[in-house]
Amino acid sequence: MGDIPPDDERRDPARQDRRSSPALSGHLELLARMSGHLAVTTDIEETIQKALDLIIHYVAAEAGSLFLLEADTGKLVCKASVGQADICGITLEAGQGIVGQCVSGSCSRIVRDVSEDRDFEPSVDDLTGFHTRSILCAPMIVHDAMLGAIELVNKKDESGLFSEPDLMMLQTLASAAALAIRNARMTEELVRQERLNREVELAIEMQRSLLPAARPAPFPVSGINLPVYEVSGDFYDFFELDDGRIYFSLGDVSGKGMDAALLMSRTSSLFRCLGKTIHKPAVLLATINRELFETAIHGMFVTMTCGILDPASGTVQLANAGHEPALLHDCNGKFRSIPASAPPLGIIYSETGETGIRDETFRLNGGTLYIFTDGVTEGFLENGDPLEVDGLKKIIHGQSGETVTRRIESVIACLSSAGQNRRDDITILAVEDSSQHR
Repeated sequence: MGDIPPDDERRDPARQDRRSSPALSGHLELLARMSGHLAVTTDIEETIQKALDLIIHYVAAEAGSLFLLEADTGKLVCKASVGQADICGITLEAGQGIVGQCVSGSCSRIVRDVSEDRDFEPSVDDLTGFHTRSILCAPMIVHDAMLGAIELVNKKDESGLFSEPDLMMLQTLASAAALAIRNARMTEELVRQERLNREVELAIEMQRSLLPAARPAPFPVSGINLPVYEVSGDFYDFFELDDGRIYFSLGDVSGKGMDAALLMSRTSSLFRCLGKTIHKPAVLLATINRELFETAIHGMFVTMTCGILDPASGTVQLANAGHEPALLHDCNGKFRSIPASAPPLGIIYSETGETGIRDETFRLNGGTLYIFTDGVTEGFLENGDPLEVDGLKKIIHGQSGETVTRRIESVIACLSSAGQNRRDDITILAVEDSSQHR
């Protein structure tokens, strides 16, 4: 037989009885039920209501409420309510009432007689007609992050008073509820982020589908688009008309993000749709302008250049609404700037003509026309200097013996090497005189 332990080390039968007492068993049963309910709930509102219902039922309170702390305002908002009076939506200032004191002080409170407690806020009773006698309140905290608090009102017995065991139990249940709410929030955020990622993927796919497929030489129009973010506010397009001429365009939407991407998609679609029947660039831009002026989000606009190339003669008919001046690089190596004739699209109602959007007709004469967004000229080189128009001219002139595709790729390569310094979309369209190669 082993040694008999000293009396003070023997298990206390009374303590063992307390561990198996109905009260403790009930507490453990409630925690198990509550954890089971909350573990399968990912909806925040459902989580909150289930937690409060279980707590109210077990502690036997007449009423209760669950307040969440709003991170942006610092105010407490009642998100769930059980009892005679529904106080959902009521907002308390930080530190206001018993709930506010518990949250600001990160402590629990038991108030046996609210009439003798100066922190009690009677305005809710005044509003609902409910008579509060005693209050039990515990904050909801997860890893030192304050989420809010649970408040119980009036014990359902003859005294109407809560006890210290009631407070200890509420503290335990409030911790479980806080963890469930945090998990529900994290799940909701993951679902939202996954949905957003999918929407961005669809937007990228849609934008890519709007860009024209590259055409092999000797097709005279080439373009490239390099977004700085997932979606782009820049666009370019070209397509052949029935008579063999080629319509082309390049534009830049103000702003960044999804709004700019949506406006880009709309403008690009209008160009391709309307351009099949409107064969005057100035008239086409004026028509697109009217559509955007009536429907575009306030403050947003589009700078856009479009034109028609006649490959047989090398003649270009060009119109520019608020966009960067196009550059014509002639066969002698000289550059000519072709500025805009009108404001950007979507700002003011504008017609064609001398005071509105105008066409300019010229021959390429063996040269190449370059249209680009400000992301090109305002882009940074590897040494940190901006490219600017002169830098663009230098690259183009230095690559004059290369194909037009190789020339614009050289510009992109210089700007891409800057890496994190790139702050805007980069888009270039080149139109060369294929009549000289016939």
